[in-house]
Amino acid sequence: MSKQRLTLIFISFSCIFLPHLKGEDIRFADYFQNITMRVDYFHTGNSQTEIFAIDRIVNDGAWAGSLTQLQDRTNLGLYFFEIIDKEQNIVIYSRGFASIFGEWQLTPEATEYGTFHESVRFPWPLKPFILAISKRASDNSFQKIWQHEIDPYSRLVNPVELKLPFKSWALKDNGDPHSKVDIVILGDGYSYEQFDKFKADAIRLMRELFSVQPFQSREKDFNVRAIFTPCEQPGVNKPHPNIYARTPLSLTYGAFDSERYVLGFDNRTIRDVASIVPYEFMIILVNERTYGGGGIYNLYSTVSADNKFADYIMVHEFGHQFAALADEYYSSSVSYEAPSVEIEPWEPNITALKDPNMLKWKHLVEPSTPIPTPWDKETFDKFSYQIQIERNQIRAKNEPEEVMEALFESERKFETELIDKMKYTGKVGAFEGAGYNQYGMYRPETDCIMFTRNRQAFCKVCQEAISKIIDVYVH
Repeated sequence: MSKQRLTLIFISFSCIFLPHLKGEDIRFADYFQNITMRVDYFHTGNSQTEIFAIDRIVNDGAWAGSLTQLQDRTNLGLYFFEIIDKEQNIVIYSRGFASIFGEWQLTPEATEYGTFHESVRFPWPLKPFILAISKRASDNSFQKIWQHEIDPYSRLVNPVELKLPFKSWALKDNGDPHSKVDIVILGDGYSYEQFDKFKADAIRLMRELFSVQPFQSREKDFNVRAIFTPCEQPGVNKPHPNIYARTPLSLTYGAFDSERYVLGFDNRTIRDVASIVPYEFMIILVNERTYGGGGIYNLYSTVSADNKFADYIMVHEFGHQFAALADEYYSSSVSYEAPSVEIEPWEPNITALKDPNMLKWKHLVEPSTPIPTPWDKETFDKFSYQIQIERNQIRAKNEPEEVMEALFESERKFETELIDKMKYTGKVGAFEGAGYNQYGMYRPETDCIMFTRNRQAFCKVCQEAISKIIDVYVH
């Protein structure tokens, strides 16, 4: 459900940008304190323009990130931010990311102006610095679109750590946050009486995540903490069936008018709550059975904890957030424009295959596997599109959730049997149909958790992409 797409329009701004200079290896203690600075800002625009305005700059708790891997070399994300030491004019920290605004900009809603609250987090600089944000242009390169000078000792920067009265605890403690991947689990729509349920949901879904490779073999590289934010009545906002609620984190179904897409638009509150513990990645459990979730690279992932397919949703959406994995499916409706097949997408698990000899995962392809790789696409598509018609009818009639779950079960059974019989199943190749495009976009294997609900496993390409991100935080 999400996610990351290639922006097709370059947004230009008439600003003066500092040159990007590659600095030598940065010693953390020479440039940073061991706490987190969070810059909150408003991101405003429409389908053609975007502008930024600072909201506030605050202490966001202990720094959990690496003390050595300070510059992002992954080339992932629709956006990219840099912290530039003003005195030496070198980049001392950087990270790629995606955002709700970036997705919204490709929806019909973006014909009018909209404003979204966002944050970037980084270790607290010792000296004045430049925060610069870049965005992908039509040639896939990053172009600076905004910058702001910040003095960490300014009276406009609040150094006080926020204290909130919410209960937190560790589900998994494998050591120093600086050398681990740190996950925080939040919950929304859990009543005061449902602490035990939230705790059980968190344990169950984390157990599921760490049963899937490569998370399973690298479980010791992770810390997991949880924070309980109770409310008066269970459940969250669901506008499509006219079920409304106000909850502490304001999670809602119906983002971008997609009934299954669950996001939280109160970024300030979500970030404040998460700051109680050291974290880099955030998962928000929604106390609902209705199928839904979401995941945005380096922001958060959401999952409806009580749905029969919650295990799948949990792992799939975390793949978006953690490793910038693209959706490989193409038959389900989405609210935003599909990525262009004319330009190679930046996500690691889909390709426009303009040059088969330069396939981005070529090193995983056996010499005997043809590129592009044949599969029984016609049979799959015919069945899959019929499922989407039935799915829409079920939602239109507001049928009980078990009716939708039964449909998904029948879909899984048919697709699993079909794909298991295909010649190149289990092989890495280039299979047409991916990234919301029926034609002209390709995925690495016949099946993957980013493609279907059939099997709880990432393909080899997705596993490699996830492992590379883990390495960024533990080495």
